[in-house]
Amino acid sequence: MKEQSFVYILASKKNGTIYVGVTSNLQKRIYEHKQGVFKGFTKRYNIKILVYYEVFDDIMEAIKREKILKGWKRNKKIMLIEQDNKEWHDLYESLFKTSS
Repeated sequence: MKEQSFVYILASKKNGTIYVGVTSNLQKRIYEHKQGVFKGFTKRYNIKILVYYEVFDDIMEAIKREKILKGWKRNKKIMLIEQDNKEWHDLYESLFKTSS
């Protein structure tokens, strides 16, 4: 069985700075962004809110999709986010809720 892969979009706030990424472990990767584990664009601009993601069965397809999204103009990315997440809620919280 193949491992799932994900293309995701993070934002600093509603209509803020946007970042598009790809990963094979969405929960771990978004947690790393939230914790500022790696130096770089998302840490520098405080981009931590998971506002959009897509699931793929093939990492190569996910990478292709990531490249397509990265090539889009900002307004097209915003339209994609707002199709399902008009208020730019942090999807990480609902996807990976842990019971206390």
